Amino acid sequence: MREAIADRELIVLDGLGTQMLGTLHRPADWRADTSVPARPGVLFLNSLSLPRAASGDSAVHWAASIAAEGYPACRVDLPGVGDTAGSSSTELLDFINGGGFTTAATAAIEELVERYNLTGVVLFGHCAGSVSAIYAAAASKNCSGLILLDPYFHLPQARRPKVREGLSTWARRSALGGLMSGLYDRARKLLLMLRGSQPPGNANTELLARWKQVASTGVPILLLKAPGIKAQGAKPRVGEFDYIDYVVQLAGRKSCATVKFVESADHSFANREGHAAVQMHIDKWLAAHFPLDAVEAVQPGAGPLRVGESDITNHDSNAVPADRVCALEGR
Repeated sequence: MREAIADRELIVLDGLGTQMLGTLHRPADWRADTSVPARPGVLFLNSLSLPRAASGDSAVHWAASIAAEGYPACRVDLPGVGDTAGSSSTELLDFINGGGFTTAATAAIEELVERYNLTGVVLFGHCAGSVSAIYAAAASKNCSGLILLDPYFHLPQARRPKVREGLSTWARRSALGGLMSGLYDRARKLLLMLRGSQPPGNANTELLARWKQVASTGVPILLLKAPGIKAQGAKPRVGEFDYIDYVVQLAGRKSCATVKFVESADHSFANREGHAAVQMHIDKWLAAHFPLDAVEAVQPGAGPLRVGESDITNHDSNAVPADRVCALEGR
């Protein structure tokens, strides 16, 4: 099934008997010449039950921008989400946090590599989509990199208890509630200090293990973070465990993870400033780690280009410290 729409093409991926519907954004030279040099592609994964267009058609915007830079980009609906048939779990959040979409995402990667002669696939995930991306990256030999927007590494509740929701609303709207909220944060900070550098009890230990497996190999990772509720700039709310700092350290000295703080965005990254910031960071990151003049020389079947096979490093002037290969900057 194919239908051309300007620079886009509707495609069906038939991995493992599940027909997953997607949209392929084609670089300009693909329209002029079908025998184009091999290059990496970018695969967008769903966040929770959002369809492949994402909030405010954000994924459409970013995929079109990526294709304009010369990289094919595919937005796919995983089984049970969007246009793809399938029985998605009633407990979708638990399903994703346990790596439920790993098999489907891995099948999509392998089929895209074979069908379009790609040197590898960079996985793009936002929020819960980041969780699926990390699991899939650990399972696929053809994953060349990760782009993660506001990933989380704990096991969140699908719904907060009504009492807690009511207290949160009261704290936001009441002066007394704000004072009590501040005292609560300080109490949590004390408990955090007593626990030390270990993650809290609701940490997703399986996901953290998969993250370490992927990041410690030197696979390029771009992690974009938006301000959180009552956050202190790039740092989380007082009393909250700093998972981003923790996973950067967990990745080890060989890691090639770049962390960017997008001050002007909200969690969806769907506002105008968020759109522009994500596009800017992705374009720069792809050009730095996957330059087209380098990958075009790779012969078909040579496998994905990984950082260990080149001399690409992170030379961001704001890197902290050098042995962590992590850049954290405000925008």
